[in-house]
Amino acid sequence: MDEVSWDDIKQQVHERADGCCEYCQTSEINSGQTMQIDHIDPTGGDGLDNLCLACWNCNNHKRKAVEGIDPDSSEPTRLFNPRSQVWSQHFEWINGATIVHGLTATGRATVFRLKMNRAVIVVARERWVSGGYHPPEQS
Repeated sequence: MDEVSWDDIKQQVHERADGCCEYCQTSEINSGQTMQIDHIDPTGGDGLDNLCLACWNCNNHKRKAVEGIDPDSSEPTRLFNPRSQVWSQHFEWINGATIVHGLTATGRATVFRLKMNRAVIVVARERWVSGGYHPPEQS
């Protein structure tokens, strides 16, 4: 049996995510920044079920974390897992699709931990929305 190369795996992850960060939904083509491959669980290996596409901001702030603090309850909470959870059940767009709002403890903890609404990305989203390039369609 042929072994799959890391380049092949990265391409599969990228295509599955349609070029968007699976956490904040930033589109690689809008941001002009190369997306990164994130290990959802840093101890979970390199299988496709443990990998997702992430923008630099989300990947950098997530690091090796698998949980964050829900700012509403101050309780530790598992972060969003794009392989086993549906984005629209945990997040929604507000303020004209410029702010990611957490609907659940998981969503809130993920938004908070990954700093999804930093001022610079909110301004970028405003520009993408005005050009008709954001938000991405949910599948």
